[in-house]
Parts: sequence; structure tokens; C-alpha cells
Amino acid sequence: MSGHLELLLRGILLGLAVAAPVGPIGVLCIQRSLQGGFWAGFSGGIGTAVADAIYAALAAAGFAALAGQLGPAETALRLGGAAFIAWLGWRTIMSAPAAAAADAPMSGRPWRLFAVTFALTMGNPATILSFAALFAGLGLAAEPGLDAAAIAVAGVFVGSLLWWAVLSGSVAALRYRISDDSRRWINRIAGIVLIAFAIALAL
Repeated sequence: MSGHLELLLRGILLGLAVAAPVGPIGVLCIQRSLQGGFWAGFSGGIGTAVADAIYAALAAAGFAALAGQLGPAETALRLGGAAFIAWLGWRTIMSAPAAAAADAPMSGRPWRLFAVTFALTMGNPATILSFAALFAGLGLAAEPGLDAAAIAVAGVFVGSLLWWAVLSGSVAALRYRISDDSRRWINRIAGIVLIAFAIALAL
């Protein structure tokens, strides 16, 4: 039992390590939390956590080599994801800071942000390689058996979900203290950051 608990904790650590760096999905969740509150942002985190768990399961199953064999398909996924992130950046820049949550892009429909973040995360097959490397670094790859893999993957999901809950909750708690003018600048900055991520992804 203690071995399984340790494995779960290492999986949670892995999930936190993968989710914590602020990328385009993090910017989206922050901006949506400011506009629509906790669930508007956390729904995106759920989509990312589900995708992370799927990739972690593939890495645990030994499918890491798949990411290096996709060829043109990987390029198409990467460019498609970059174009969509750029579009989201433009929409964010142009969105009205004082708009009601139901009128803001995706903030009134949490399932839409879930679908977007899930698709964007799954659209980066190289993530499998990252999970494979981190699995090895944390000693998770050395654990044999289906039950051990399932516990590690569950830990990844919990760790990723925990990060997005903390991030969305913290931002949502501050949303009523931020003026419309400040939100306008936050929207502009968030949109510019998203477009910058899109350009970097496309290069």
C-alpha cells in the first residue's frame, strides 16, 4: 500500500510539473477566470488534465515512439493549433472587458473551453515524449504492472487538475477587485501573449 501511495504522489508531482508552466492554455484559463469566474477557467483546466492523463497513459504503455513517427501529420497538427491560438488571441484583444460572462467568448459555456483546451493539448503529440522523459526521471517507468501504471496516470490527472483549480480559484477570487480599464489591458496583454505563443509554435 505504501508503495502505491508513493507512486500516486510521484504521479501527482508529475502532473503538477507538466501543468504549472504558463503556456497558451494557462493564459486562456486566467483570462476566462477573470471574465466568467472559477468554472469558466477551471473547465479549461479539466480539458487539459484529461488530455494529460491520456498522454501519460500512452507514455506508460510504451507509445512514446509514436510522437517521432507522425511526420507530416505532426506538422499539420502543430500549424493548426498555432492558427487557432492566434485566432483566440485576436478575439481576446477585441473582447469587451465589461462584457457579461455569458457574452464573453467561451466564458459562459464551460464545455466549450473544455473542448478547446483538450483539443489543443491533444494536438501536440510531442507531449508523449515529455511524459516519457518525466516518467523515467521520477522513476515511474521502472514500476511494472497495469495497476502501477493506472495509479501513476491517476496521479498525473489529479496533479494537473489540482494546479488548474488553484490557478482558476486564485484568479476568480480577484476578479471583482480589478477595474474595467485594468481588464481591458489584461485582455490586450493576454491576446498578445497568445499570438506570440502561436508564432513560436508555428516556427
